[in-house]
Amino acid sequence: MFQTGKGDDGKTRVFGCEQRLSKGSLVTETLGSLDEANSFLGWCKTKAAKEKKFDKIADQNLVDLLAKAQNGLFSVQAELAGADKRVSAEQVAKMEEVIAAVEKEIPPIESFIVPGGCELSAMFDFGRTIVRRTERMVVRAKERIPIQPESLAFMNRLSSLLYALARLSNHRVGAGEEKPNYE
Repeated sequence: MFQTGKGDDGKTRVFGCEQRLSKGSLVTETLGSLDEANSFLGWCKTKAAKEKKFDKIADQNLVDLLAKAQNGLFSVQAELAGADKRVSAEQVAKMEEVIAAVEKEIPPIESFIVPGGCELSAMFDFGRTIVRRTERMVVRAKERIPIQPESLAFMNRLSSLLYALARLSNHRVGAGEEKPNYE
């Protein structure tokens, strides 16, 4: 049975580890940010499941693609927590293939783009910002804990994938990309 109240002293235990960490530690903050990114991708996944224009992305089902990304985030979390789980170079390469395929479908980028357009695009853009922040935290955590290069590459590619999906979502519904006017 799950017990609550064990963290009232400001410490928590990382899954599968006996050591208790401060809830304010960099590792705990990074694990929480990874969890936030994963949860947000879950929301994107449920929204994408309702959008028929987005069934297939680079010959893959978008919901499956997002589920794979979520599992990759779990692998990064597990690695950071000290478990023997890792993101593979193959996972990173597959994401790169999807990004390349998406970029063939959308127009080349000409400037910064104001997030928005359709709802799914806005969600992917917001997810991208969560992943970018989390990536920065993983980089800082790497200064204290050994983290494989594939995990850092995965985080970087995931934010690129979400950016590409945001642009693709707008493209598929005919929402133009708005350039900032810097007023």
